[in-house]
Amino acid sequence: MADMFEITGTVTLKEHEGRFLKSGGDWIYDNEIASASSGVTDGALVQVHDFDGYLMGTGYINRRSKITVRMLTRGDEKAEAELFAARVRSCIEGRKAYSDLSCCRLIFGEADGFPGLVADLYSGYLVCQITALGMERLFPAILPVIREELAAAKVPVKGVLLRNDEKVREKEGLPLEKKFAGEAFDTRVPIVENGVKYIVDVMDGQKTGFFLDQKENRAAVQRLVAGMAGTKEKVRVLDCFTHTGSFALNAARGGAAQVLAVDASDLAVAQAQENARINGVSDRVQFLTADVFDFLPQQVREGKQYDLVVLDPPAFTKSRNSVKAAARGYRQINSDGMRLVVPGGYLATCTCSHFMDPELFQKTIAEAAHIAHRRLSQVYAGTQAPDHTYRWGMSESLYLKFYIFRLD
Repeated sequence: MADMFEITGTVTLKEHEGRFLKSGGDWIYDNEIASASSGVTDGALVQVHDFDGYLMGTGYINRRSKITVRMLTRGDEKAEAELFAARVRSCIEGRKAYSDLSCCRLIFGEADGFPGLVADLYSGYLVCQITALGMERLFPAILPVIREELAAAKVPVKGVLLRNDEKVREKEGLPLEKKFAGEAFDTRVPIVENGVKYIVDVMDGQKTGFFLDQKENRAAVQRLVAGMAGTKEKVRVLDCFTHTGSFALNAARGGAAQVLAVDASDLAVAQAQENARINGVSDRVQFLTADVFDFLPQQVREGKQYDLVVLDPPAFTKSRNSVKAAARGYRQINSDGMRLVVPGGYLATCTCSHFMDPELFQKTIAEAAHIAHRRLSQVYAGTQAPDHTYRWGMSESLYLKFYIFRLD
């Protein structure tokens, strides 16, 4: 294992380059590098020096990637097993302080000091996703450390699944695959979040099986509906892009009398219906398979009205080149969604693309309100749950923007 942490060469930055690195980021791009040692294997550890020889730290290199070096340490700090053990302990302590180890994101890549690694816990099962060649190489040394530290925290790992099916792996020269690291287990895992029960399909579900990042925002919707249910005879909710039903089920737990939840995936809707059954709310939550972009205008034409409309779409853009098209999509669903809200009702809306920065997303929502002739009063603003750590200096680690508005 020690050989995995051996430094095999050096990288030297161009003069006046490395601005992202020097402002707190962990990435070095190909056009920032003046020279690199010959013969260094992609995925191996290298020392990074500024143009004047100053030691910036250690990272792993991959010449196939535009992000050529991902930093693991700063200065003369050594990349070794004990360093990663300390980082895992820090992750565990943080999650104990502000989250729930029964279901949480234990490790969030660069933000937690593990570039290219996501590790989620679902009722003791660990689901990992590796998106960088260097992390793939180091993972056999890091996984035992994660197991040991969780065992010491009285959270023994029941099984490990590698969800290495993100297409970004191809840019790193890595195969797409899903496999167990050790004994196989039933990949339909029961969890409880905000008092709501779910069956999470960690093998075939989106991401690692569940959108853990919306935990606090789902709780906010549950509180909002509970407040409305205390003053209204019947609360009606429309949940769009419901996936496996999380916002719909939180609305039902809050006391909604009628919830209509829509998603384009038959598989997701089937899972959502099962989740409704195990929560005993199938009589109040109806699920529909439909394209939301077609469904919303149809609802507007039919004059439908709801006390709360939730819009939780997938990322409409994963690159800067498609931001304008994404903004048009967000504007369309938000203007249609606003038309479906009763006067004095609420709209919950979000984007999970970091390329839609807060200012642009707010501008897009404001334009949607102008189109729909609605006035907005913001009552809640949220982001990703705190186990999805946002580290200042790395804007990529802040991606989820979530708002609730009261509409006049």
